[in-house]
Amino acid sequence: MRKALYPGTFDPVTIGHMDIIERAAKLYDELIIAIMVNPRKKCTFDSKERKALIEKCIRNLPNVRVVIGDGLTVDLADREGCNTLIRGIRAVADYEYELAQATANLMLNNRVETLFMVARPEYSFLSSSIAKEIAIFDGDITNFIPEEIKKEVYDRLYINKDNGKSQ
Repeated sequence: MRKALYPGTFDPVTIGHMDIIERAAKLYDELIIAIMVNPRKKCTFDSKERKALIEKCIRNLPNVRVVIGDGLTVDLADREGCNTLIRGIRAVADYEYELAQATANLMLNNRVETLFMVARPEYSFLSSSIAKEIAIFDGDITNFIPEEIKKEVYDRLYINKDNGKSQ
């Protein structure tokens, strides 16, 4: 069985993440989305909330599941029986960062390869941070966040809820 691990923060998952998830799910028998706990990052949603949000978005993908991980990603990949890490690349800056991470991971565990998947052009600018910034001011996040979780994102982030505009 071919299994891959797609690690990330996913705070929250975006339609760009979902595009990578859907494309990677076609390449592997099982795709495991790993919500990695990074103590250096302050997240809007805790890891259990992020897991629940992603699970709402992957209901139609029977070969995809979500786990919460901490520590080294390659160690989690080993525990899950995965020999491939999936990473999305939006721009040159992503590539430079991801290349360094992939090289370090290869040195830590040469049984785990990294597969870079290039973002579709329409998602090349998209990040969770951008989506959150738009939601804070009640902007339209339709082209940023999956429909299944828009309400949760607005409910958590919209700063002027008293005027009744929140969706």
